[in-house]
Amino acid sequence: MMEVSTTALDGLLLLQPRIFTDERGRFHETFNQRRFAEATGLDVSFVQDNESRSARNVLRGLHFQVPPFAQGKLVSVVKGAVLDVCVDIRPHSPTVGRHIKVRLDEKDRTLLWIPPGFAHGFVALEDDTVFVYKCTAYYHPASERTIRWNDPELAIDWGVKSPVVSAKDAEGMPFTTYREAVQ
Repeated sequence: MMEVSTTALDGLLLLQPRIFTDERGRFHETFNQRRFAEATGLDVSFVQDNESRSARNVLRGLHFQVPPFAQGKLVSVVKGAVLDVCVDIRPHSPTVGRHIKVRLDEKDRTLLWIPPGFAHGFVALEDDTVFVYKCTAYYHPASERTIRWNDPELAIDWGVKSPVVSAKDAEGMPFTTYREAVQ
C-alpha cells in the first residue's frame, strides 16, 4: 500500500510507503514495481540506481538530461535529510520556470517521483546524508545539463547561507540560456 499526493507542478508526485513499526524497529518496502504502477498509474521501467552521500550544506543541482536521454527519477533519503528542489523545464508547460521544494528525510521515507522535463537538485540538511535515485534512463554524459542553482530568474531559496557547490554546478547555465535553446 502506498499513499500518493500530487504537487503544484503537474507530474511531480509524493509517495508515502506504509511503514511497519514495533518494539524491534521498523520495516517497509523501499520499492515494489506493481504497487508503484497501481498507485501512480505510471508504466515506467527503472534501469539505474544511484546513491550519493553528502555533508551538511552540500548542494547538488540543478541537473537534467536532454532528450532522447531524459530521465525520470524516483528519489528518497535513506539517512539524514534534504531540501529537494524540482524546476519545470518543459518548454510548453504553463508552469515552466516554476519550482517546488520538498523536505525528504529518513524518518518518514517519502519518495518523490520526478518525471522527465524537470531539472533537479537538493541541499543536504544534515551531515552524512544518503540520497538514492531510481532512474528511467542510463546516465549519458553528453546529454547532461546543469542550470545554475542560484539563477535570479528562478529565485530558489535553498535555506542555507553558504552552500557547498561543485565547480560544475557553479558554472551551470542561466535559465534564460536553456529557454532560448529549446524554443
